[in-house]
Amino acid sequence: MCLEIGNKVAVLDADIRGIIINIEKEVFFVKDLDGMVYGFSRSELVRIEEDQNVLSKYLDINNSLLKEKMHPKEKKKKTVFVKDKKEVVMEVDLHAEKLVKSTRGLDNYDILNLQISTAKAKLEYCVRKKISKIVFIHGVGEGVLKTELQFLFNNYPVKYYDASYQKYGAGATEVYIYQNAN
Repeated sequence: MCLEIGNKVAVLDADIRGIIINIEKEVFFVKDLDGMVYGFSRSELVRIEEDQNVLSKYLDINNSLLKEKMHPKEKKKKTVFVKDKKEVVMEVDLHAEKLVKSTRGLDNYDILNLQISTAKAKLEYCVRKKISKIVFIHGVGEGVLKTELQFLFNNYPVKYYDASYQKYGAGATEVYIYQNAN
């Protein structure tokens, strides 16, 4: 292989390409694309005719992976509803013993007012923070608290229904808060 000044060459053991600019004895001086000059022996260089990028355009034309990238197979899209895993559901336990340390000195009316005010505060918090679901755990009892909660929910842009029986039993109500698009 005859190497002369002006030939495009590549270095075998390094990622260097350039043009031979000078030859002194057995040392070939190669100027790379960045303008750096290196000295190599003849055995370290190989002459290249075309730029390697131009050659590689045609080299892998029959490669199956390349063909697949050029013409990807259309996959069937499944239209299955997937529940959002990041959905935040706030749970509020309205049992009196969870709201205050001691119910001593509180009659049923005071406890009911405490439960309703707690529910209202939590509902307004969820509206402000754009939390779309909240579960109120009220227990079964006589149904007074559940009735009062339903009366409260009717004053807000919400939809409410019995919560999951498997998870909460019969004494819980799940509330979905409609969010504004703004």
